[in-house]
Amino acid sequence: MPLIPYHNPFWDLENFFEEDHLTVRSPRMDIYETEREVIAEVELPGIDPKDTNVEVQENTLKVEAKGKEKKEEKKKGYYRKEMSGQYYKRVVPLPVEVIGKKAKASYKDGILKISIPKARPKKEKKGGFKVKIDSE
Repeated sequence: MPLIPYHNPFWDLENFFEEDHLTVRSPRMDIYETEREVIAEVELPGIDPKDTNVEVQENTLKVEAKGKEKKEEKKKGYYRKEMSGQYYKRVVPLPVEVIGKKAKASYKDGILKISIPKARPKKEKKGGFKVKIDSE
């Protein structure tokens, strides 16, 4: 499968409104498969895994994360204040049938790695499954 460059149209909009940055961000991710699993690696810099929600539902991966907001301190004499709380959200269809209830996730160095076993030819029961995130 050829690599398709990821372009988020909201980045252009964010640059247009330089002073009013959007707070919802679509994190970049790599999705690939091995013989037995589909693996997603999601960029979530500075996010606490406790503030991250990962779900697999009907062969769709959903990742949501909330970053802590840094309060502006008057003593620091800011010239510009752009680093604020962030909210990441991404919903992606997966390339093959998977077993959502057996998914595992870990977080290290700003990368959330999600491993989801591929399903056998039979279909998994419908319904969403929450994925627990282990932090190292």
